[in-house]
Amino acid sequence: MRDLIEIEAGEGVAEALVARPDGDGTHPGVLLWMDAIGLRPQIEQMAERIASWGYVVLAPNTFYRLGTAAEMRPPAGADLRDPDQRAAYGKLSMPRVATLTQEATEADVAPFVAALRALPGVADGAIGTTGYCMGAKHATRATCVDPTIAACGGFHGAHVASDQPDSPHLQLGSARAAFVYGHADNDPTMPVEMAERLDAALAEHGLQARTAIYPDAPHGYTMADTSSYQEAGAERHFTELRELFDRVLGG
Repeated sequence: MRDLIEIEAGEGVAEALVARPDGDGTHPGVLLWMDAIGLRPQIEQMAERIASWGYVVLAPNTFYRLGTAAEMRPPAGADLRDPDQRAAYGKLSMPRVATLTQEATEADVAPFVAALRALPGVADGAIGTTGYCMGAKHATRATCVDPTIAACGGFHGAHVASDQPDSPHLQLGSARAAFVYGHADNDPTMPVEMAERLDAALAEHGLQARTAIYPDAPHGYTMADTSSYQEAGAERHFTELRELFDRVLGG
């Protein structure tokens, strides 16, 4: 089951998708950070699948400072499974991504987590997070800011371990979570040297982590509504994310 609600965010009100498992009882919470294409049916489907494992999922419109979820998703009639349309939309969405600075993302972590914890049916205790594309960077930041996040997934992440002073991997000393990362093969936004830098930082801080480069998987491989979709990578990601959440959170 899913709903679209409004929540207080760091700098205003954000719409957020809520997906929950069938039945009564309490379940661990999961904060899902969307990709650059926006809060749309594909993110709803992914949230519902995670919820079916026994989790309550909150997926905010992280572009709320710029507009509503409807305004930030592709227009009606767009088909991003067409490579040309996907490339054209990428040029539109990249300036939006640049607005989500470290400061902006970190300002949202506490209110997003509070909104997740306030949802009916969310159990007390540790929570999880997962993110896609830019969302992998945001999930990593959130885990470094909030030590109650005990499990973090990041898939086809972009610039998670760059050489810039605000790179998320530089904050991993504050994290207390177990991690899983699935990098896209030959991804210019997360090349091998970045993946190795991330691995080194995780090891340096003694963090439990499983990382891999998914073979032949393009950037955006989980997104079935785009030309980047790769079924093998998408299904592997679900398997590895569920294993992490079930092991750490016990959904």
